Amino acid sequence: MTGAWIEDLTWPEVEARLKAGALVVMPVGAIAKQHGHHLPMKTDWLVARELAHRVAAALPVLVAPIVSQGYYPAFTRYSGSQHLSAKTFSAVMRELLAKLITDGARRIAVINTGVSTEEPLQIVVRDLLASTGVRVAVADIRQLGKSVHATGGQKLGGHGDEWETSAILAIEPSLVHMDRTVEDYGNMLSEPKTVFRRPTRFSSDPDSGPDYSRTGVRGDPTLATAEKGRALLAEMARELVDGLVALYSDLGG
Repeated sequence: MTGAWIEDLTWPEVEARLKAGALVVMPVGAIAKQHGHHLPMKTDWLVARELAHRVAAALPVLVAPIVSQGYYPAFTRYSGSQHLSAKTFSAVMRELLAKLITDGARRIAVINTGVSTEEPLQIVVRDLLASTGVRVAVADIRQLGKSVHATGGQKLGGHGDEWETSAILAIEPSLVHMDRTVEDYGNMLSEPKTVFRRPTRFSSDPDSGPDYSRTGVRGDPTLATAEKGRALLAEMARELVDGLVALYSDLGG
């Protein structure tokens, strides 16, 4: 049996797969979040969709609809960027995951392509473990593709950068405006390197310290290529597939 998307099946087909013990994969990726002057607002959604497609092509998983709205407080100053409070996003995820559990899912994995969504998701899955006994696995975007990231040329990255731009060049090149790309590190190159992590929110004010970004980007998208994007997506997908097989050994049979 190959992987399938819930949205493409009838409800009896979904029910049959859940009764057979299917692993449900839930992608999370913003469909409306700024990514500079050169990338579409749906960048995270495109990456989430691509990774889920690759996992479904390799494993007999059941893919839930992409959760396209989330907790993105760093980008509220940009037109069109949509944002849910942490409380609301957590409630949405809790209800969506709980409904899958009610329907019979006992093996669930989340592919999360955001950063600010990491902490709320961890609280949600811990609460679900306590209330249902179901242990939901979560893969965060910052843990994926590190070996490929290490081959890049930018001084630092994190948003709309060399690698996000490369990924979209590989997935949907017609949506990338390479003529609008510029190197934009804001003030981050002068930030002290410490063991502490501080929250940031992107701002066009040069005096806003680590928040400053002239374009809404952090990194150097001018270095992006489709070849780099294909390498990154392949590695991230491989890590996801290998990780799921390690957690659920019957998937590799």
